[in-house]
Amino acid sequence: MSIWWSLHLRREAASVSLARRLLLGTMETAGVDPDISFDLSVALSEACANAVEHGGGGDIPYETEAYHVTAYLDGDCCRIEVTDSGPGFPPATVARRRPALAEHGRGLHLIAELSDHVRFRNRPGRGAVVSFDKMLKWRDDALLKAS
Repeated sequence: MSIWWSLHLRREAASVSLARRLLLGTMETAGVDPDISFDLSVALSEACANAVEHGGGGDIPYETEAYHVTAYLDGDCCRIEVTDSGPGFPPATVARRRPALAEHGRGLHLIAELSDHVRFRNRPGRGAVVSFDKMLKWRDDALLKAS
């Protein structure tokens, strides 16, 4: 089984819950274990909140700036990617698999703890990308369980 979707969202607080609800609905419909779905939805919320707060740049008005969310459920793995157009991550964050816990960056730490693999990278002059994945567990009654 393979499902993917992509969103182009305004940098507004309401977009965070929209992305989270879409992910939860997709995972519930597919039959993903609720605990796994919850972990991924919290990680996605943190990534989206970071994009809303830090993901802008240049002279574009705050309300019209956008960020992108793409989710892939492929077999027994879910990968989520959030891309923004902000200044990017500090070099120390990009260089580590698990970010250091500091006053700023707790959301990134939470994303890393709730996922099996995480990557923070910069696109020079075009923003930042956080991608994370997690192995899926399935409910016994899952209709779309991976074969």
